[in-house]
Amino acid sequence: MSDVRWLVLLCASRLGFALINTVYAALIPLLRPAWAMSASEAGAVQSAWHAGYIVSLVAASVFAGRYGARNTFLGMGWAACASTVVFALGAQDFGSACLLYGLAGLCAGGSYVPGLTLIAERFPSATRGRAMGAYIAAASLGYAVGLVGAGALASGFGATAGFLLAALGTLLGQALAMMTLRGTANVVVAPAARGAVVSLASLRFLWRHRPARYNILGYTFHAWELLGMWAWLPAYLAAAAALHHGAEGGLVVAGAALAALTHLASMIGSLAGGSWSDRWGRTPVVLVLSLASIACSLVFGWLMALPLMIVVAVAIVFNLTAVGDSAIHSATLTEVVPPAHLATAYSVRSILGFGMGVASPWLFGVVLDTAGGTPAAWGWAWTMLGALALVGPWATWKLRSGNDREEQEGRE
Repeated sequence: MSDVRWLVLLCASRLGFALINTVYAALIPLLRPAWAMSASEAGAVQSAWHAGYIVSLVAASVFAGRYGARNTFLGMGWAACASTVVFALGAQDFGSACLLYGLAGLCAGGSYVPGLTLIAERFPSATRGRAMGAYIAAASLGYAVGLVGAGALASGFGATAGFLLAALGTLLGQALAMMTLRGTANVVVAPAARGAVVSLASLRFLWRHRPARYNILGYTFHAWELLGMWAWLPAYLAAAAALHHGAEGGLVVAGAALAALTHLASMIGSLAGGSWSDRWGRTPVVLVLSLASIACSLVFGWLMALPLMIVVAVAIVFNLTAVGDSAIHSATLTEVVPPAHLATAYSVRSILGFGMGVASPWLFGVVLDTAGGTPAAWGWAWTMLGALALVGPWATWKLRSGNDREEQEGRE
């Protein structure tokens, strides 16, 4: 199988697995009154997903190192299928949704870290950023399909129908993965080379190694902003649509459709970001994209009273720039960390990044509740998200300045 066809099919598999990430966010405007949830409780359900996902990503890193990325991708894929079906059929209120969406997150990491590892094994550094960008873009398309499909199905047939779309997506993703990886070698790194997932020696290396330390820190606050934005974007756009058009009956569909539009646009960011980083360097492109997304975050919540077209346009730029550096962070990590420490690096990055992803949707909801759910409350919530995200570009700047200094010393 050619590299292009292999990548296209793997991306299609990732698309199917990605539906579960956004089906709940799409239905927050419907589920908050139906389940009598406050904004902080609605955010807590999304946080439960990220809490499970942290464990999933660490487990995926361990399994990929010990049993190979191919076998891990396929094995965890079956767990994702089962847990998504259980969530779709069993989530009936705040408590059950927290438990079962957390369970779904616990099984969902097999298509992320092992998928990126498979791409790193197959593609050289010169084209790796582009390939990983395509993989991230496929997830963005899956998020868009999940938003639109879940919103439409839930409006006509109830929340369970929207959740079942995600279950069908995981089954399709697993079928495509089995077909794609049938002829792919399962590479198992030798124990001496791969390192333990929580190796103290690797932790010391990561702390002392400037590029690794700042890359992980930059990704952590990238994840804070991105995961908070994805959790609340559909609800915010639904509220903006209601403010302008009073479309109470169509809130779910309107918010989900508008958010899906931004995810489709973000595919350009993933593809372009990876390609730009291959051409112009990892850290310069990350700096530009992260500062642009933070600028959007700081003003986004205060735009609700402006024409809806302007709000959606900013949302498109916001999502495009926020996700554009995801693949670059991943490609950089594989290039600055030796294989012996890479499993620990992935685990630390996952724990810190998605740990912030646990906090950001919930804290966003807390700000909404505290400020009374008014248009101004949205402004303060988005501003809080962007202000803390500023740590990300600072870390990237430190990484860039360190790299420049090392290059200068090398020339001397």
